[in-house]
Amino acid sequence: MRSRLLAAAAGLCLVLLPTAASAELPWQFEQHTRYMALGDSLAAGYGAVPVTQGYVYLLYHSGAYDTVPHTLFCDAGVPGATSRQVLDHQVPLAIEAFRPDVVTITVGGNDLLRILSGANPADVLAEFQANLTQILLGLRTGLPGARIYVSNLYTVPEITGADQIVPLFNQVVGGVAASFDVRVADVYGTFLGRSGLLLVERHGAGRYEVHPTNAGYRAMADAFVAAID
Repeated sequence: MRSRLLAAAAGLCLVLLPTAASAELPWQFEQHTRYMALGDSLAAGYGAVPVTQGYVYLLYHSGAYDTVPHTLFCDAGVPGATSRQVLDHQVPLAIEAFRPDVVTITVGGNDLLRILSGANPADVLAEFQANLTQILLGLRTGLPGARIYVSNLYTVPEITGADQIVPLFNQVVGGVAASFDVRVADVYGTFLGRSGLLLVERHGAGRYEVHPTNAGYRAMADAFVAAID
């Protein structure tokens, strides 16, 4: 008799367990904060060891925009991307596919390199301004409720001419961002006068190893956190 009761109880458990499991609420992804990073190698974390020490990953892991369990994260940054490529390829992904609630943007460094390689500064700056305007216009139009943050550029004293050109780019970033009510992460001010933030400072580094060290990426993350509303 006892064995029959135990068998019946076991059978009842087998019946009830799926019912109890099905009563649990599923993940509600549509209620999660969607964070998307757009931009160039800085957004991609290029040079960080490991790459997850890049600033966008640090922002995600630190819960800068929402807690980690409540955040859906997408890094669309591509090393070498210019402002035109961000406009043409990354902005459509943000608007048409991922539809983030928070967007961070780091762009302009590869446009700047064109000037350092001999391109006409006035032409490059005008093109950068037009592209950044279209980037922010597209995001503001397609994602009207999104919080958008764009960084300015840090200077690299080891590269001749950077100290003169970078402030011109940052004037463009500040002016365009203000016209779209977009917050600027002051990476330029955060890096200015500090050492140990760039790979180019290390012994034997190449002239154009201008990406941040892990400490530099932490400084970038701090600048974005400081820009939060």
